[in-house]
Amino acid sequence: MFYGFVSGRARVEIISLLTISAIALGLYSFPLPGQAPTDGLRLAFEGFGHYALITICALMILGRGLVTTGALEPASRLLTRVWRFNRQVGLLVTLLLAMAMSMLVNDTPVLVLLLPIMAAIAANGGMAASKTLIPINSAVLIGGMATTIGTSTNLLVVSIATDLGLPPMSVFHFTPIVLMAAAVALPFIWLVMPRLLPDNSVAAGNEPRRFNATLRLGGTSVARDLDIDGLQKLLPPEIDIRAPQSQGRLPVSGTHAALEEAMRVLGATAAPAWLMDRLHDGYGRTGEDLTVVELSIAKDSGLIGRGMATANVAERYNVALLGVHDAKRIRYDTWGPLPHPGAEPVFGEGDILLATGAMPDLQAFARAESLLVLEGAKELPRTAKAPLALAIMAGAVIPASIGVVPIAISALAGAIVMFVTGCVRFDRIGRALSAKVIVLVAASIAIGRIILDSGAAEWLSSLMAIGLQYLPAAAVLGAVMLFVTILTNFASNTTAAAVGTPIAFSLGQKLGIPVEPLVLAVLFGCNLCYATPVAYQTNMLIMSAGDYKFGDYTKTGLPLVAIMIVTLSGLLVYRYGLY
Repeated sequence: MFYGFVSGRARVEIISLLTISAIALGLYSFPLPGQAPTDGLRLAFEGFGHYALITICALMILGRGLVTTGALEPASRLLTRVWRFNRQVGLLVTLLLAMAMSMLVNDTPVLVLLLPIMAAIAANGGMAASKTLIPINSAVLIGGMATTIGTSTNLLVVSIATDLGLPPMSVFHFTPIVLMAAAVALPFIWLVMPRLLPDNSVAAGNEPRRFNATLRLGGTSVARDLDIDGLQKLLPPEIDIRAPQSQGRLPVSGTHAALEEAMRVLGATAAPAWLMDRLHDGYGRTGEDLTVVELSIAKDSGLIGRGMATANVAERYNVALLGVHDAKRIRYDTWGPLPHPGAEPVFGEGDILLATGAMPDLQAFARAESLLVLEGAKELPRTAKAPLALAIMAGAVIPASIGVVPIAISALAGAIVMFVTGCVRFDRIGRALSAKVIVLVAASIAIGRIILDSGAAEWLSSLMAIGLQYLPAAAVLGAVMLFVTILTNFASNTTAAAVGTPIAFSLGQKLGIPVEPLVLAVLFGCNLCYATPVAYQTNMLIMSAGDYKFGDYTKTGLPLVAIMIVTLSGLLVYRYGLY
């Protein structure tokens, strides 16, 4: 299984299913002493019904609810403002925010949220993305290590340890230990890591695409009484005002992200308010989320030579046009004022439209008008449900953290409430759940059981005990953590957890060391996956975005691994009185 993961010759799901099959067939043909052949089948497949897997799936759904409702959007707006104030302070706040969010939300959604923010900040004169993404990823991984629900690996280790007899751990059981280690590692991540990484900003590509749009100011908008100077103070720096407002209509140009921020600040819409209300009402009837897409106009499109008003897209396709990128103009800041506020340029070949609507309507529009749907379609968050999603997440985490109910029960209840309230649509559950994670966790549970039941854990721990019996407790904990760290950086961290946890139990009994700190050493080691791009999915996620090479991970990851192993080992010795 390790070889399969490292070689990369087959997908993780395939290797995991083959592992489960090998265990099932092997134990059926050669059952363990005192067991029937069918006992092996139960051992191999029980991972699919294990409460740890149910908990992981429920937490994925809760995380999806926070994303689809835009509950995390205020955090992204805060980051943008801080980076404009100071780059170093911006990076520090980003690291702290990434740690905090990943303590309660799975690592991957947190990084997916931060990626476009950091790309936009880099494009607007901030620090190069190649100097920020690895440090931010490291902060996300450290934050995920801090709670039992921070990553699926943590849940797996805790659940296996509980099955083996260790008392259950609360959500924040070992959080103080990780936070103290994070305080030691933070100066390295913040001040040293960016200096060790290359500046790949030249290879980052073109400037963000800019769109011309007309913002409709609502009747209660404070912006209706402001002049151009007053409006410019409210608007993001990336927004250019192309003409004074007239009758609540303000012609502007800016990036997609800047236009969204401008609409939020001014309480405006880029399409008629009645049309946006109609599109939002359509969700209640059809269940289709609104999506924003970029559409390129082909040379045979019927839109060429027509403008937004004459194209009549709203009535014909139930789609709203938010803005247009004119392919023939390179610099938009050289545009003079429009002839009059109502004037709109006509569409031409190669122009790119920013449009929103239900995805089936957008696809029908693209087919009928010979438009090419560009990559990067983005679902509009259902912001009205953002407070509800945050309340549901809090209702799932807080009772489990204070020990009122098990996390499996509270997370499952929270996931059901997400469905009932519409924060997550039932037919979109596939976007929340990962088949790879589900099969991998099930295979890892089976691996952990067979290693324990077959005596492999006893045998491996005996070998390790021979070399570790004369070492102090801190060195033993550090050695266990290093052993699991090596596994997790070159194989699957869930598999390393499944192998390491039973070994920790057996090793503790042989060396007379309490089991809990050894289990925590395994849990921490599984999260120290900084040194290779294949160690964790978020490492791979940032590789192309930062244009990183394998050596960039090693150069920054190995020192961080060393800092964390030394610090965490010392803290475990102090916490459990193993001097």
